[in-house]
Amino acid sequence: MTINEIQDELIDEFSMFGDWMEKYEYIIQLGKELPLIKEEYKQPENLIRGCQAQVWLHADLQDGRVHFTADSDAIITKGLVSMVVRVLSGHTPEEIINSELYFVDKIGLREHLSVTRSNGLLAMIKQMKIYALAHQAKAN
Repeated sequence: MTINEIQDELIDEFSMFGDWMEKYEYIIQLGKELPLIKEEYKQPENLIRGCQAQVWLHADLQDGRVHFTADSDAIITKGLVSMVVRVLSGHTPEEIINSELYFVDKIGLREHLSVTRSNGLLAMIKQMKIYALAHQAKAN
């Protein structure tokens, strides 16, 4: 699946819920499905700056594709990082760098998250693109 197809799938999933309490419950459920970062990568250098909660993110390049794992100590934040990992993991660095993550607005996350959570989500996306850039630079 392409990044846009995964985003469209997420938008469809969220359209099934009638209110934001149900959507928050689904975000929490997505957090439980997050591919967890190995304990050895839960180091300060893997913490995402700009998140109020602790969010660890690790990126590996395998067969030309970036695979992300993550974890958070906050349940909603864990769900948020789970969504961006689902959308961006398994794609080439170039695809990740050039992606436009429209699902954040289409789902209504930007309107329904606190300013700190919204800024944290943007910091996660930014860090994932930085990892993709770093892997692309190493490959060249």
